[in-house]
Amino acid sequence: MPIIPEDKDWTWVLTEPCPECGFDASTVTPTTVPGSVLSMLPRWRSVLKREDATTRPNDHTWSPVEYACHVRDVFELFGQRLNLMLTQENAAFDNWDQDQAAIDGDYGSSDPSQVADELVTEGEQVAESFARVVQDEWERTGTRSNGSAFTVLTFSQYFLHDVVHHLHDVDG
Repeated sequence: MPIIPEDKDWTWVLTEPCPECGFDASTVTPTTVPGSVLSMLPRWRSVLKREDATTRPNDHTWSPVEYACHVRDVFELFGQRLNLMLTQENAAFDNWDQDQAAIDGDYGSSDPSQVADELVTEGEQVAESFARVVQDEWERTGTRSNGSAFTVLTFSQYFLHDVVHHLHDVDG
């Protein structure tokens, strides 16, 4: 059964802590992202080893493997967008429909072991990308198709919240 599409604008986490997962964007810079991402990868692997990794807890919530597929794709997408911000003036991001990506990628039928390997690979790559950002680049800009504007600094904060929040969603 398909999940009801997410339509919440999560950019508010840039100005206040998330009451659900406890994430506080004010503690994040591009230089802190790599260590944070790398420290979460073993936790994602553990989640994907659980017997319930492919089971949805209810009709309106993704299974752990579906969340992991989403995070794997977030790692790849944000790595691409970070590269655009660092190489183009006022980068513009194409629309990404995360719910359609879940359908097209058949997230629910994915093998947890394979997803764990892919998530780790993509996580290591995006961590390396953020590790290369120097402070002079933190104010470079990019804009989503819905008009939400980011600097590399706020982009790193928004990105990390997504990963932290979804690990919280799966009790990782």
